[in-house]
Amino acid sequence: MRWALIGASRIASGYVIDAIRNQDGAEVCSVLSSNAERGAAFAQENAIPESFTDLDAQLADDTVDAVYISTTNEKHHPQAMAAIAAGKHVLCEKPLAMTLEDAVEMVRAAREKGVVFATNHHLRNAGSHLAIRDLISSGRIGRVLSARVFHAVNLPEHLRGWRINDAAAGGGVIPDIVVHDADTIRFHLSEDPVDVVAKAGTSGMGEGVEDSVMSVWSMPSGTMVQTHESFTHGFAGTGIEFHGTEGSIFARNVMTQQPVGEIRLVDAGGESDVPFRTHNLYHRALGLFTDAVRGNGKPSADGVDGIKSLAVAHAVRLAAQSGKTERVDYGGF
Repeated sequence: MRWALIGASRIASGYVIDAIRNQDGAEVCSVLSSNAERGAAFAQENAIPESFTDLDAQLADDTVDAVYISTTNEKHHPQAMAAIAAGKHVLCEKPLAMTLEDAVEMVRAAREKGVVFATNHHLRNAGSHLAIRDLISSGRIGRVLSARVFHAVNLPEHLRGWRINDAAAGGGVIPDIVVHDADTIRFHLSEDPVDVVAKAGTSGMGEGVEDSVMSVWSMPSGTMVQTHESFTHGFAGTGIEFHGTEGSIFARNVMTQQPVGEIRLVDAGGESDVPFRTHNLYHRALGLFTDAVRGNGKPSADGVDGIKSLAVAHAVRLAAQSGKTERVDYGGF
């Protein structure tokens, strides 16, 4: 497979280029940047043969099989639509788009064109989360009564920029982190939130966008989910908990791009540590994407998963703005 990168991003250089090159026969052939100098430097630093500033010129290369989109959020929809029209398979960063309607259009266009479309939700590829999902699905904690996600971090200086001051580019902690937690909860519980209540605000970093939010979600099964996301918490740590009729799962420091953390199972028999695999999250994600392109299986998170995580994030934002319970609209999916 030959890949074109749409966006000279840190996540591309830090994680995805390596994951692409980890696949048999895969190579990165070009990168797109709005700044020619930056694109050329990125290409040189990452041993990529070509850099472009014009998307149409990049997509005109008939030897390109797939694109990875990691630009700012407001660019995802037009760039994905152009790539799909050019017959390229698409791996897109989350959130998929600024609006649910745009995300739905992207996924439907890919289906009509017959190309694979995936959302780069990395957490569901972690060995820790695969182990948690196995515990829940095998009934180790019985019927799940509640879940708690705490994903309040200190956003690193080099990642701030538009995330803390540009609503038009998709800034704010809700589109940046709530989508992660929505996908992770959906992955573990195999159901979609019905409605949400939320409070959002600024606690020292947001400039015109929220930097902290708390919310409670109702699930069809009756499970209640509590979440906390922030850009301003330097010492909180991250984690996820599931509490059921037969036991509880406590996972710490697992809401991360690295294969780290600890999982503890507590039930009538006492407490025990849960082992999990420590593979590279992105290697697994790109492996499943590559297999899907070759006609085997599906991506770890497909386009519908991206639509649904975006839908939950939108509902959280609406609930925080209205002060009311908001139903989650999944755009017909």
